[in-house]
Amino acid sequence: MACEFMDMIITIIYIILFIIMMVFVFSIGMLRPYMPKNEIILVLVVAFLIGAIGGAFFLEPIYEEMPEVLSLVEKNIPGNEETMYLDLSSSINMNELRSELSATEGFISFEETSITIPLWKFNQREIEYFNYVLGNIDSHFKNYNVTSDGKIEIELEENYSSYDALKSFSDWYRLVYGGSLSYAQVHAKLVVSSSSVDKFQEILLNKGVVASKMEGPVQNKINETNSTMLPSYQFVAITGAVGVVVSLFGIYYESFGVFYRKFRKFVSEKRKR
Repeated sequence: MACEFMDMIITIIYIILFIIMMVFVFSIGMLRPYMPKNEIILVLVVAFLIGAIGGAFFLEPIYEEMPEVLSLVEKNIPGNEETMYLDLSSSINMNELRSELSATEGFISFEETSITIPLWKFNQREIEYFNYVLGNIDSHFKNYNVTSDGKIEIELEENYSSYDALKSFSDWYRLVYGGSLSYAQVHAKLVVSSSSVDKFQEILLNKGVVASKMEGPVQNKINETNSTMLPSYQFVAITGAVGVVVSLFGIYYESFGVFYRKFRKFVSEKRKR
């Protein structure tokens, strides 16, 4: 909560600083009557540079946070869920991780879905051999895939742990090849309440884990917003253009004032008639 409050204060300060820069640009424009006519281009260039610099330093950081800000609505809708897909090292204690996650408010489910075992680059004969033998190593291997780059991907049955699956394969591998596995990857699916996503991301980050993919209302809103956002250079160019427009208001301020007074006089006379 304190962090969010500080972010809000910083955002307000950045917006105020940009407005102050625009007031400065407006003031430069108002000095136009005291400048030579050929310096109007210089005034506009300076206004563009000030607007662009102000946009880059003060508004762009706020603009980049828009997806997260807009997703706050989805985070606070009761019943919304996010699915986080995790790629974990087999050295992680899964029972400990599961216990910590399940004890956290907002936890819904945690499932180990598959394992990936990298070996060596297979030739066609080895691919055929592994495809033939994998089904006989462990009956809990639901589906499996052997790739030419030397990876064996095994889908796990529900409620069958990656530890048991790796032990079955490791025992067979040691018996046939006389060696041990150096590394394996466990793929898991974590389902949590949308309102608790940040909390679970922090827990995982403390263990050096970042979700490889996320699905759910919050992530959909972030993806949707990202797809409509302008690239940084375009956004900065627009803030530069805002600086030019503000300077033009300053340059022609007197003309606008005269026009406004004439317009008010015209409207007043119309009413009298």
